[in-house]
Amino acid sequence: MLAVIDYGAGNLRSVLHALTHLGVENMRIAQGPRDLKGATHIILPGVGAFGAGMEELRQRDLIQPIKDAAFAGIPFLGICLGMQFLFERSDEMGDFEGLGLLPGIVTRFPADLGLKVPHMGWNTLRQHRLSPLMDGLVDQNYAYFVHSYHCVPADSSDIVATVDYGIPAVAVVERGNIAGVQFHPEKSQTTGLRILSNFLKGAA
Repeated sequence: MLAVIDYGAGNLRSVLHALTHLGVENMRIAQGPRDLKGATHIILPGVGAFGAGMEELRQRDLIQPIKDAAFAGIPFLGICLGMQFLFERSDEMGDFEGLGLLPGIVTRFPADLGLKVPHMGWNTLRQHRLSPLMDGLVDQNYAYFVHSYHCVPADSSDIVATVDYGIPAVAVVERGNIAGVQFHPEKSQTTGLRILSNFLKGAA
């Protein structure tokens, strides 16, 4: 059973639509701890501000159950802000603690790049290593991004792919059962659907 976490993020409906398009039937919207019980796979989507999003997860008593599920080995995918939540801290409009499932921080794109922030639109992925999440995809696949902050993993081996936006910003991370994509797979056409399909392999 796939659990898709709902904490009020605006892109939930489009994520559910993409999953339905893939033929996923055994799916549950998780709004509280009970809804994560029995999940074989978990997706944490998200848009908006880091601090406000973490507070919503806290208000719904989801933070510890999410950590418990991830540490228990359940395949876990964070999307956009959901990927940023995987890390230890973010400096978006303050200093906020994340889930700490991956070592590293989240910070704003440098102001001196001469580029518009947020990074918005289609851009190509540069793969750095093989990953089951990227099975069937080749280097330079396009994906759709909308973000002002980017993840800086403490361990470079967690990086699967980057995107060039003045700097090589991290686009895909994976460590064991924990994975994240900074772009929106639900808006990234065949590339995004392939990644979601790869993540869901073996879901019951």
